[in-house]
Amino acid sequence: MPCYRLEGVTPVVHPSAYVHPTAVLIGDVIVGPNCYVGPGAVMRGDFGQLVLEEGANLQDTCVMHGFPGCVTKVEQDGHIGHGAVLHGCVVKRDAMVGMNAVVMDGAVIGERSIVAAAAFVKAGFECPPQSLVLGSPAQVKRELSDQEVAWKQQGTREYQRLVGRCREQMEPCEPLSELDSERPRLEAGSTAPKGTTHEPKGTRQNSEESA
Repeated sequence: MPCYRLEGVTPVVHPSAYVHPTAVLIGDVIVGPNCYVGPGAVMRGDFGQLVLEEGANLQDTCVMHGFPGCVTKVEQDGHIGHGAVLHGCVVKRDAMVGMNAVVMDGAVIGERSIVAAAAFVKAGFECPPQSLVLGSPAQVKRELSDQEVAWKQQGTREYQRLVGRCREQMEPCEPLSELDSERPRLEAGSTAPKGTTHEPKGTRQNSEESA
């Protein structure tokens, strides 16, 4: 992976973590046990410290950065969707930030909360645990159900399993020129609870919530 020491400060990656070779780590970066850092993700610790705690994931093209002297942190089992930007914020334990969401300086996303895709969380925002946060600027919409929290947790477990899959079996290769008749399928376990197709009701930014 592109990994850069800056002014004597070297990124730290736990041996059990998986960081994709195209992710970029600079300076004061700490990646904890069983974390997943996806392709094209950037952790730019040239001002403040960036931390992924145990079991967290930072997916494809995500960016973590912060102002001087601050700590940008994803706590244990945190889940950061594709293309999200975290800047000087804290995502508490078992919380999720959806795809292309932005979470700004001093914001604190409460434990087991979900920030909907494409939400903009302004600086200094805080939400209580188990909240659904959506909109631009983002607001607390309602409390999450236990089923929705379980859906998030199942998705996070799939990424934790993906760490082992990638560490053990991912390898560079040349593409095939045509389909193999005995081509296998890559299928992880379902991340949706019974009756849910892709995500819990109300987690899309433009969702209408029924009574």
